[in-house]
Amino acid sequence: MSDNGGSAVGLLSYETLVHAVAGAMGSMTAMTVFFPLDTAKSRLQVDEKRKSKSTPVILAEIAKEEGFQSLYRGWFPVISSLCCSNFVYFYTFNSLKKAMVSGRGKSRPSKDLLMGIASGVVNVLLTTPMWVVNTRLKLQGAKFRNEDLQQTQYRGIFDAFSQIIANEGLGTLWNGTLPSLILVLNPAVQFMFYEAMKRKAGKGGRKISSAEIFLIGAIAKAIATTATYPLQTVQAILRFGQYKGDGKGGVIGSLSNILTLLMDRIKRNGFLGLYKGLEAKLLQTVLTAALMFVVYEKITAATFKVMGINKTLKQ
Repeated sequence: MSDNGGSAVGLLSYETLVHAVAGAMGSMTAMTVFFPLDTAKSRLQVDEKRKSKSTPVILAEIAKEEGFQSLYRGWFPVISSLCCSNFVYFYTFNSLKKAMVSGRGKSRPSKDLLMGIASGVVNVLLTTPMWVVNTRLKLQGAKFRNEDLQQTQYRGIFDAFSQIIANEGLGTLWNGTLPSLILVLNPAVQFMFYEAMKRKAGKGGRKISSAEIFLIGAIAKAIATTATYPLQTVQAILRFGQYKGDGKGGVIGSLSNILTLLMDRIKRNGFLGLYKGLEAKLLQTVLTAALMFVVYEKITAATFKVMGINKTLKQ
């Protein structure tokens, strides 16, 4: 009996690992395809003096001023961070899903939201240092319109970690953690809508096509991104590390910085200034999430088929 129990636990662990690896691979593939859109979004968020134009115009400007390769600057640290981040998120989400939906339990939007929030908190606390480093590396060498922004000189991921810790302190690696924790609502809302729409589309054992998965993933991400975009801008500014704030530490200081940055953005550019770069962000994040879910579902389905486990897209 203990052998059967051990086999069951092992099987569940292996299934969860498959979901985690598939999620990481899906996100890496999708981000690589749409990476220039992420470059455009980052510039508009951090460089306040860069005028908000259409995404193709921004990309053309960057390529002309800094060379075509600049559109992929910081690709490796971003992909590394994304791989770790999505592995942690998918592993945690599917582990909780197995625990909460086992037995007589059924998937519900409220459960999906709670699992998404818990997975996001674990993900943020573990991977924020990687995102701080990749934000800096991604913007290194950029030609900023805002002359107040200083250039950084990092020779790679490990050198960036070393310099940040030596010059700014270990705590700097968790810059932007509070907005990031608030932003766990983004993937949580995304997964809630994704799982709900997928369940509806797969009612009665109906097989869901790749085109439907792409559309469901796109809609879910568009809703989540639009709702949380202003905080994503604050997160990017804090991670870049050149906002000095009021010097207060702890949660109060972090909240103060978030509110100050949001109000300053509104004062300078009006309420719509909070959504500067949203077009590039929506293009990048919606297309990336949609493609990621397609790759994720294909990898999990193929792997489970090889393993001889009967899995359908209906959860």
